[in-house]
Amino acid sequence: APEFNYSSEGVADGVDAVRKMVRRDIKYGADLIKYCGTGGVFSKGDTPGAPQYTYEEAKAIVDEAHFMGRTVAVHAHGAEGIKIAIRAGADSIEHASLVDDEGIRMAVRAGTVFSMDIYNTDYTQAEGAKNGTPEEYLQKDRDIGDIQRENFRKALKAGVKMSYGTDAGVYPNGDNAKQFKIMVRYGMTPMQAIVAATRTGAELLKKEGDFGAIEEGRFADIIAIEADPLADVGTLERMRFVMKEGRVYRGTAEQCAAAPSLWPCERPAD
Repeated sequence: APEFNYSSEGVADGVDAVRKMVRRDIKYGADLIKYCGTGGVFSKGDTPGAPQYTYEEAKAIVDEAHFMGRTVAVHAHGAEGIKIAIRAGADSIEHASLVDDEGIRMAVRAGTVFSMDIYNTDYTQAEGAKNGTPEEYLQKDRDIGDIQRENFRKALKAGVKMSYGTDAGVYPNGDNAKQFKIMVRYGMTPMQAIVAATRTGAELLKKEGDFGAIEEGRFADIIAIEADPLADVGTLERMRFVMKEGRVYRGTAEQCAAAPSLWPCERPAD
């Protein structure tokens, strides 16, 4: 309510204020800067298509972050907010749901990466009401879900770079791999989807020397599966082995009992 006059500490208005906010976040350890360029689906009282920062404000955010070597991601559903972010030099657009043809052409020219979370509508519409998600949010999701998927197809065909962004947390973490099948359904080859989740993501985060390939000296985040994902990309949902930085991880007994298909549950050989 307005009489409480409260907003979270991440809110900033005006060129000087957003520049100061970027500096503060980096001072306290942020290795990536993200700003909200438009309204959202799971946010009250706004619309996904409406811009929330001017070009001047967006440019100040991007310039300050790039000056300090950080990648800039932009939450943007609406076409105008997407184009403002691209003109400002943002590295990636998260969602990109209502992008128009001009925005797609701009992204191709600028090399801007789209991170389009085209699975989570399935979960939101199937489970949202049971989870207590407000009807306002469910309706906004219904309004843009299919549009986003068709725009994914258009952007991919036009040559926009794609990374594998899922918006996990909107649905349970652990279901992230379910998006592979949706990306393939809307135009990607299985290999393109795998590259989006590995090499392209590493390049976007400026970590291509550490992540994105299985080579000596890298962090060695590796999974193993039972079948060929190029024949059935859905097999990536059923991991049998996980290694991170040379250490094997597996589900707890409780996790394995509850969802054995999601966890590498067999104890590896010593």
